[in-house]
Amino acid sequence: MSTIDSGHYGDVVARRTKRLWTDEEKRLICFQTAAPGVSVAQVARRYAVNANLIFKWLRDPRYAPDPASVAPPAEEARFLPVEIVAESKSTPAAPAAENYIEIELAGGHRMRISGSYDPEALARLIRGLTA
Repeated sequence: MSTIDSGHYGDVVARRTKRLWTDEEKRLICFQTAAPGVSVAQVARRYAVNANLIFKWLRDPRYAPDPASVAPPAEEARFLPVEIVAESKSTPAAPAAENYIEIELAGGHRMRISGSYDPEALARLIRGLTA
């Protein structure tokens, strides 16, 4: 890719670059747009190119990806069955004020955990504080 500098505005020289893409670079960029789940806009942002320029390249048979070379999507999107059931009445949970753990750490520090918690995350936290 080469650049051409041009432009002069007042006392400040503005640098405007025009990129010249090789045919191989255009083919590579156009091929990436054919991947499942990838949009032209995503590829354009990746290469800092206007998406309209990529659409122009895609219309050119020299750069358009060969449909036979593009892998088919692994699985098509489909609807899953849904069953609507009556709302179940659950028993009220114990008040959070009565549900807590208090841990006394070295140095007189105390840690109080109230409500529900992830035991593995709590163990990592304690190991990190005591290390």
